[in-house]
Amino acid sequence: MATEVNFDGLVGLTHNYGGLALGNTASIKNKLILSKPRQAALQGLDKMKFCHDLGLAQAVLPPHSRPNLNFLKQLGFTGSTEQILQQAEKESPALLVTSYSASAMWTANAATVSPSADTEDEKVHVTPANLISNLHRSLETPMTTKILNAIFHDRHYFHHHTPLPLQANYSDEGAANHGRLCLDYDSPGVELFVYGKHSLDEARALPRHFPARQTLDASEAIARLHLLQPSKTIFAHQHPRAIDQGVFHNDVLAVTNKSVIFYHENAYLQHDAVMDALQHALAPTELIRICVSNEQVPLADAVSSYLFNSQLVSINDGTMALIAPQEVADNRHTQAFVKQLLANNAQPIRHVHYVNCRQSMKNGGGPACLRLRVVLTKEEQAAINQCVLFTNDLYEKLFTWINKHYREKICYDDLLDPLLVEENYRALDELTQLLDLGCIYDFQQ
Repeated sequence: MATEVNFDGLVGLTHNYGGLALGNTASIKNKLILSKPRQAALQGLDKMKFCHDLGLAQAVLPPHSRPNLNFLKQLGFTGSTEQILQQAEKESPALLVTSYSASAMWTANAATVSPSADTEDEKVHVTPANLISNLHRSLETPMTTKILNAIFHDRHYFHHHTPLPLQANYSDEGAANHGRLCLDYDSPGVELFVYGKHSLDEARALPRHFPARQTLDASEAIARLHLLQPSKTIFAHQHPRAIDQGVFHNDVLAVTNKSVIFYHENAYLQHDAVMDALQHALAPTELIRICVSNEQVPLADAVSSYLFNSQLVSINDGTMALIAPQEVADNRHTQAFVKQLLANNAQPIRHVHYVNCRQSMKNGGGPACLRLRVVLTKEEQAAINQCVLFTNDLYEKLFTWINKHYREKICYDDLLDPLLVEENYRALDELTQLLDLGCIYDFQQ
């Protein structure tokens, strides 16, 4: 038996709207508006509890320590914490905001994970994403690597790879551009890697307005590192038109679960060929395609509502459910599509549940962005750090921890407050004890 465990990132204490992500329309639109870290963290925690109560396996990943003072020191800012922050604000406000980014909350970008059923050595393979397409996200990789090693620590079951080279040809955005199809979670599966560019791309295959982030070169390297069968590995080209309309990761337009792929017709270049390749690799299991046309849901509505950034999950009654952002219910086109979907008894999605993650959505991250999917056998699940597995008791502890430590609001001027740094240190030190993670942060060394 194997189970899909969702590892959700706790929203960080410095959650703010820096507007740092080019190509992410929500991030740019909401640049420097007032953020509500406590509300954001509680919204994320409530989503975890909802999934847990639905019978899903749920776990937690801790936030990163922010501001990243080592980053600012590396760029030549010196002195006390207060002096470093003031210098950065004076000389480059963008660097100050970058150092405070809480974007590690979107753990779909933390890594690419292949389950033991797919790998030649029958181990779970983990490659942290290098995230070099955006400066603020590239700062996450060293800490993410530490966290994943601390949780998946048993080398008998888990094989950890170093992040790919920090070079443009190997730009890697993690599981936000990766999906898996299978009969059951413990069955050998087909792994789908989606890329936006590769080193031999011609201009016609590239987006014109926003940069493509994931490269084919990176996806191919991860497939080799993870010892995947070539016949069970598919590489699909993300549609450049979609990237230009704000689909910076493929999980904004597609999601998979078991033998189902739920996607927009503009998710892939030559999507019929992609589906044929998936069906061939998945055979004799039938690929269940739920394709949404641009007429049903215009691309702009798919991006603004994050319909496809819903979590597509299997529940105990044998059916599937979508855990969708509230914005899907608020949008005329997506609301109409959901009604049409549920009326179709020939497909397995029988439930749609709406969750409130508006604080995350304003920065361009829906329910699926907030979780990293990891398929684990019973033995593998028993071999991880048990303190990160979600329980009602952990929920109560995290609820108390958030209300104790998180500020209600943060504006730009708060980023100059050295007390905010001290508050982060105290809170994260307490959290590492709560989750039994040891001394993983630099300030604890």
